[in-house]
Amino acid sequence: MKLAVHDRYDYIPLDDRPVYDWPGGKRLAVCFCNNIEVFSFLEGLGTDSTVIGAPQTTRNFAWRDYGNRVGQWYMFDLFEEFGVPASHNLNSLLMEHCPQIGEKIKARGDEVVGHGRTNAERQDVLDEAGEAALIKETTDTLTEFFGTSPKGWLGPYLAQTPVTLDLLDEAGYDYVMDWPADDQPFWMRTRKGRILSVPYSIELNDSPAMVFRQHSGEEFERMMIDQFDEMLLQSRKRPLVYTAVLHPFVVGQPFRLRALRRAMEHILKHRDDIWVTTPGEIAKHCAGLPEGTIPGS
Repeated sequence: MKLAVHDRYDYIPLDDRPVYDWPGGKRLAVCFCNNIEVFSFLEGLGTDSTVIGAPQTTRNFAWRDYGNRVGQWYMFDLFEEFGVPASHNLNSLLMEHCPQIGEKIKARGDEVVGHGRTNAERQDVLDEAGEAALIKETTDTLTEFFGTSPKGWLGPYLAQTPVTLDLLDEAGYDYVMDWPADDQPFWMRTRKGRILSVPYSIELNDSPAMVFRQHSGEEFERMMIDQFDEMLLQSRKRPLVYTAVLHPFVVGQPFRLRALRRAMEHILKHRDDIWVTTPGEIAKHCAGLPEGTIPGS
C-alpha cells in the first residue's frame, strides 16, 4: 500500500533539530488559548453538553450562549487576577452579536486570532472561492473592530481544505494553529512562500476532554498539571510550547472554573522558569531567529 502524502512539511524528528531559547533564556512557553464562539439558533453546527451529535435545540444553544453571557466574564476576571496575557480565537460574527466582549479584549490588549465567521459552519466544505471569501470576511470584520489585522488563524473545528494554507498566506496571515503535529513551531510550505505552524493542543483542550470524553473538571485540572510538569522537565533539553485550550461555555462553568484556577495557580508558581505569552509572540520570536533554526526554514 502506498500512503497518500502532503508536501507541506518534511519529517524532522525532535532530536534532529537545533536547540534555541525563548526570551529570557526560558525553554517552556505557556499560552492560554481562549475560544470565543457564536452559533446559529436551531441550525448549523454546535456541540451539546450531554449528548454527542445531538440536534440543535434551544437547550444546547442556551448552554453555549452561557459562555458569552457569563462564563467569558468569569474568565476575564481570572486572567486579570493572575496577570496573564490571553489569546482569543474569535468568530468574527461575535463582533455583531456580543460587541462588549470585543471591547473588553481591546481594553486588555489581548491577542486576537481569526477563527472564522461562526462555529455553526466549517470551511473544509467550501470551494476555493468560498473559502477565500470566508477568510476575507473574517479578517475584514476583526480588522475594522480592533484596528489591526489578525496575524494568526484557527479554523472552526481546525478544519482545512487542500488550499487553506495558501489562502491564509496570501491573505497576510503569519501563522496557523490547525496542525497539532508538534510541541515546537515549524514552517509549512505554501504555493507562494511559507506560514508558521504554532502548537495548539487538541488533547489539553476542555471541549474534547469534558464535552466529548466526559472528563470531570478535576480530571482536566490533573491533565493540565501533568502536561505542564512533564513539559517543564522535557524543556531542560529543548524549547517547547505548552497550550491550554479553553472555551467559556465549558470551563467557564463555576465548578470547572475552580479547577482551572487551581491548575493555573500550580503553573504560575513557576513564572521564573517559563515564558507566559501568546501564540502571536511565539510566531514573532520564531520569525526573528536565524534561518535553519526553526524546522522548515
